Amino acid sequence: MSVLLQIDFPFAGPFGDEMTAGFRDLAATINDEPGFIWKVWTEHAGRQEAGGIYLFTDEANAQAYLHKHTQRLQGFGVSGIQAKIFQVNDTLSVLNNAQLG
Repeated sequence: MSVLLQIDFPFAGPFGDEMTAGFRDLAATINDEPGFIWKVWTEHAGRQEAGGIYLFTDEANAQAYLHKHTQRLQGFGVSGIQAKIFQVNDTLSVLNNAQLG
């Protein structure tokens, strides 16, 4: 059963196109993480928040990535990191057009 990892944190920017330019190389490396299927990048400049929703093949890989990414964010000086892992109901999700890999 696939799992979703939700991460969000306070972030002063950059946002939009500047975020895209600044994090393109990092984004490319995420594709190589074990068990990684996809990521939706999230941002809200008005609330100064950023994060992402990730789909992984299993909870062990999601937990491993969460640990790695939390350390990376803390290395950038980011605090207030929030994360949750959810099991995905594949059958209902596909019924509502989810692309689960």
